[in-house]
Amino acid sequence: MTESDLNDALDIKDEYDIIVVQLEKNSDPEKVAEAITEKLRKDRGLKEGEEDFNVQTPIAALASINTILNVINVIVIGIALISLLVGAIGIANTMYTSVLERTKEIGVMKAIGARNSDILLIFLFESGLLGLVGGIVGVLIGMLMAWTAATGANTALGTNLFIIKFNPALIIGSIIFSFLIGTVSGVLPARQASKLKPVDALRG
Repeated sequence: MTESDLNDALDIKDEYDIIVVQLEKNSDPEKVAEAITEKLRKDRGLKEGEEDFNVQTPIAALASINTILNVINVIVIGIALISLLVGAIGIANTMYTSVLERTKEIGVMKAIGARNSDILLIFLFESGLLGLVGGIVGVLIGMLMAWTAATGANTALGTNLFIIKFNPALIIGSIIFSFLIGTVSGVLPARQASKLKPVDALRG
């Protein structure tokens, strides 16, 4: 649709909603924006702060986008922290249940010479393994969701603007962190298991 067709269809005549300005090379967008604002203010007889128009630069638009992204990041971090807490509690509960179910097994291991430190390390390794598996599953789900979102956005917009790149160091770091979270979550259950007396454990 040409400009004349748009004018005829909407009957807007000489009204313009948007004016796009292309700057010369090495021009300062902020200074140009200030000059345009001052000129429009004088032409309309407006005082500063009474503007009925808006002059926006790519820098201002980028700042707005960054603000939105920062809010999203805070929300995502909050969700991640809650997920970590819930996961840690889940691993701790699982390990407590494991200690109760394997009381006799712990008694047997201690009766044949296993030390408290050996029992402690066994349960810490198991809790860390739970965290490791959870971390791997979480990474795979996150990668799948990112790929699905990017593919859906590109298909809807008919473009290839959204490109997904995975950082191997970040992925490995996340998995290691999950292992550490799992290990820390299993400290108390592991200590409980390591302090069981062989006779009491065998009776259990």
